[in-house]
Amino acid sequence: MPTDDLPETFHVTTAEQLRAVSNLTRHRIMAVLRFEPATITQIAERVGLAKGSSSYHVRLLERAGLVKVVRTRKVRGVTERYYAMAAQAIVLPDPGAGQPDVLMRHAVADLEAAPADAERHVGMAHLRLTDEQFAELGARLGALADEYRKLSDPSLPDTSFVFALFHPARRDQAEGDAK
Repeated sequence: MPTDDLPETFHVTTAEQLRAVSNLTRHRIMAVLRFEPATITQIAERVGLAKGSSSYHVRLLERAGLVKVVRTRKVRGVTERYYAMAAQAIVLPDPGAGQPDVLMRHAVADLEAAPADAERHVGMAHLRLTDEQFAELGARLGALADEYRKLSDPSLPDTSFVFALFHPARRDQAEGDAK
């Protein structure tokens, strides 16, 4: 099943769904299924898990509605299931005040796990923007991600593009929270 046949978005709305995507292993399994369906064995090999662990995590994702069986076939009397994402994009709710941002935590973990000798582009810029400039930059970054998402080829190695555009806590607020 090509990913074009999937619904465009799946909105995470329940506590069960949020728990399912909050786990780094399940995040990595969903990354494997981002472009093409895979069996439990294929997922286990790509993520570096035992088949039993892979099966457990996929079942939790399936129960939460985040992945689904898209194809089956018989192999030596056993039914082999191919899993795919339930949608092309998973939309997480905004974290509440003081709550960790799951996407950013997973992105940092993936960056830290990436090969140290691999090419990477990581940077941070402190800007002073009007509300209009802030909104425009956010829209442009989103459009850039969408443009390159359309160019994605499942036969090529994975590339992650992560961005965060936000207003940091004012220094006096952050210091007040620490007291």
